[in-house]
Amino acid sequence: MSQQILAEIERRQMKENVPDFDVGDTVRVGVRVVEGNRERVQEFEGVVIRKRGSGINENFTVRRIASHGIGVERTFLVHAPRLDSIQLVRRGKVRRARLFYLRGLTGKAARIKERR
Repeated sequence: MSQQILAEIERRQMKENVPDFDVGDTVRVGVRVVEGNRERVQEFEGVVIRKRGSGINENFTVRRIASHGIGVERTFLVHAPRLDSIQLVRRGKVRRARLFYLRGLTGKAARIKERR
């Protein structure tokens, strides 16, 4: 009985408008940020370097190069209430499931070819 209740709660929390993206794709993630009494959507655009989990626990890590060449990584829960939107910018052509080797690359070496 409790498994059915948990499954129902999990089903209600899951989002339906999640695009089909994979590791190597460039995505733009809109996150709701609360500043004082205001709330705004902050965009975070980068390459998906990892996807893991399933169901309500599914998450992904996005890496981008910020100012002065410093790499920034953020992990997002796919079905989190703070996540406003996920937009697929471009598809990447990669041959592995984890792109942690991008952490050691900079500039043109860190580019990923586009899948057509």
